[in-house]
Amino acid sequence: MLINIQKLFQSMSIPSKYDAKQVENKWYDYWMTHNYFHSTPDEREPYTIVIPPPNVTGVLHMGHMLNNTIQDVLIRRARLQGKNACWVPGTDHASIATEAKVVAKLKEQGIDKNDLTRDEFLVHAWEWTDEYGGVILEQLKKLGCSCDWERTKFTMDDDMSEAVIKVFVDLYEKGLIYRGYRMVNWDPEAKTTLSDEEVIHEERQGLLYYLNYKIEGSDEVLTIATTRPETIFGDTAICINPTDERFAHLKGKKAIVPICGRVIPIIEDEYVDIEFGTGCLKVTPAHDENDKGLGDKHQLEVIDIFNEDASLNSFGLQFEGQDRFVARKNVAALLEDTGILVKTETHTNKVGTSERTKAVIEPRLSDQWFLKMEDLAKPAIEAVLGEDSEIKLFPKKFENTYRHWMENIRDWNISRQLLWGQQIPAYFYGDGKEDFVVAESIEGAVEKARVATSNTELQASDLKQDTDALDTWFSSWLWPMSVFDGIRNPENEDIKYYYPTNDLVTGPRYFILLGGSYDYCGL
Repeated sequence: MLINIQKLFQSMSIPSKYDAKQVENKWYDYWMTHNYFHSTPDEREPYTIVIPPPNVTGVLHMGHMLNNTIQDVLIRRARLQGKNACWVPGTDHASIATEAKVVAKLKEQGIDKNDLTRDEFLVHAWEWTDEYGGVILEQLKKLGCSCDWERTKFTMDDDMSEAVIKVFVDLYEKGLIYRGYRMVNWDPEAKTTLSDEEVIHEERQGLLYYLNYKIEGSDEVLTIATTRPETIFGDTAICINPTDERFAHLKGKKAIVPICGRVIPIIEDEYVDIEFGTGCLKVTPAHDENDKGLGDKHQLEVIDIFNEDASLNSFGLQFEGQDRFVARKNVAALLEDTGILVKTETHTNKVGTSERTKAVIEPRLSDQWFLKMEDLAKPAIEAVLGEDSEIKLFPKKFENTYRHWMENIRDWNISRQLLWGQQIPAYFYGDGKEDFVVAESIEGAVEKARVATSNTELQASDLKQDTDALDTWFSSWLWPMSVFDGIRNPENEDIKYYYPTNDLVTGPRYFILLGGSYDYCGL
């Protein structure tokens, strides 16, 4: 007997087409109503995943969908195996991205961020976060992610912030955090430092400018090629290679910087590439990391020619106040008019841009807070690559990437010139750069400052807290422990039961930020 399939489906009240809204909403609501995703410690074997916290400013993209689908599969598999599965969701406060969004919104309202106090700005930031910050979490629910939503965390929650401050003070007291004047990646639009990971290098075509520098006391000129003629105001030396016979007669002599007329030494160093440009180099220690290295080695003067927005300051003479790119054109025009510019050539080089604002990064010397990474990297390397390694990377090829990264890691610039984020718990009691104390609270800072100054009358009003905020990732790297309150209360039941976590699913760029079974300071 032939069966009419269509009539059979109709008689069973089964629609001919899959209705995602009807099916998925029904069952997800059922799961949520019965609290199937929530976990509490019990006698079962725990299985834990923490979501690498996505930016609170974001919406789901394909990477998030893949990332969280894999996590969901692992969590549901663990439940089927009888394990006590706990998948902790949450979001990252994304200092730069969020502040940029809030600043843009304030501009629409005719409000300048600079006219607001820190507390006033934070009111607007929290309003923005409350309105838009939950979008990505709701999208995860639409995907069917079986997270323990009762455990949802945000890196700016009060308990999370307390953990961040506690760790900062602990690391400082152990000598792992210090304040230093060093070259950083400066975003002139956001007016803050950036990590190397937030700088995107793009190939761009520009010009190579050939300039004549007069040799002091003679009619001779030395031609130097540069991609940035506007930085001549920061030149403090010309460098030649000691093996380059073309310039042997210039050893020990001095040159005159065009326009500003500054007399600078001609130094020798094998760093100079004889084959590039004209084979000699103008040295601007304040605006190039390699030049800074030469400057330190040869004890050169450091002249910062830029304001925070990358416009020229008073060292730029008649070009003061001009944006660096406007100044470049105008300086080049003056050099051409005066016969100093010999020629230009097209030149392709890599330019660093801000991942968030897209502004061209400016290398800049600045007082910043740094975390020493050498001692932290050693146990991290051992945990992944040692003979008894506890952590496995999949695919295995990323072990080489991990090794290269960790063995060449530099001290981490953890301070940002932003208002949105945990404010650095350093309190200045004097005018000097070293006149500060570090404490978890203003009360603790007063006690320490009284000891440091021998002034028992000193009050909280006599102290000024550092205005910088901590890098967002200073919160994120603590995530697997802080979501279980393991930093403020390391003996609590959750941290003992759920930590260390079992799996971390993420992209290669972030694979080291989270997870692991060693503590946050690796000691």
